[in-house]
Amino acid sequence: MKSSLQSRITSSLFVLPYLLSFCAFLLIPILYGIYISFHNFELLSDSHKFVGFDNYVKIFTPGTYLYDSFFNGLWNTLQFVLYSVPLLVILGLALAILLNQLPKRIRGLFRTFYFMPYAISGSVMAVIWLMMFDTNAGFLNGLLAKMHVDPVAWLTDLPWVWVSLVLTTLWWTIGFNMIIFTNALNEVPEDYYEAASIDGANAWKKFVSITLPSIRPVMLFIIITSTIASFNVYAQPFLLTRGGPGDSTKVLLMNVLDEAFKGKQVGSASAMAILMALIIIIISAVQYKIAYGRKE
Repeated sequence: MKSSLQSRITSSLFVLPYLLSFCAFLLIPILYGIYISFHNFELLSDSHKFVGFDNYVKIFTPGTYLYDSFFNGLWNTLQFVLYSVPLLVILGLALAILLNQLPKRIRGLFRTFYFMPYAISGSVMAVIWLMMFDTNAGFLNGLLAKMHVDPVAWLTDLPWVWVSLVLTTLWWTIGFNMIIFTNALNEVPEDYYEAASIDGANAWKKFVSITLPSIRPVMLFIIITSTIASFNVYAQPFLLTRGGPGDSTKVLLMNVLDEAFKGKQVGSASAMAILMALIIIIISAVQYKIAYGRKE
């Protein structure tokens, strides 16, 4: 009995650092953010009046500044999610499959090569791609000039701004998805493929009937994490396009921060952030339901 109690205490001590970090950096800020969202919380004022659901009501009242700011930002964010997430998942899986076809002695080199961009900061990423996308002296327009093609305003015209943001995101983050998919593919038993080969299955049939079902939990994980990351997009549009042209790439997180630090209205900004979090939770739940809700 004493040994069992000591074991539980020891196990709890291992969990304690994570639990404290979870409370300090996630749970408490979330609860405090919800508290702030129910107040007229001006950043430079000592008086924070309780207003109940007024901040939320303003967000859903057409014609108000908060309504336009929230839903325009949400629409731009949804566009980015729809453009980027399918490519992050499909190309990440494709790279993982191609990587597994390489000889083992060079596989690690290519894995490192593709993963390296994921390790750099957003500011470094922006500097690299600003030089690539610059209209007058950028590398891409330099290539187009050599092919006698007119330069493209990558960062100032639609739809090229979205193309630029998605390309940048793919280069910056796809290495993470590739690594996760690579590990998942390596866990699929070779016996399954050998049995399928004996039955005369081709490569596509093996992929659909063996690979995809075997890596479904990992696929769901990649889809959900990519969706959450794309919803929280900030560095790419802020550093590359500044939300332009006009406000066409000004995503929701940019509007939340503007409301909090430029408008000094932390209460309404918190309400926008809480609603954004709820939308992410709902979308993630729907994705999980689609993947696991049906009966096998």
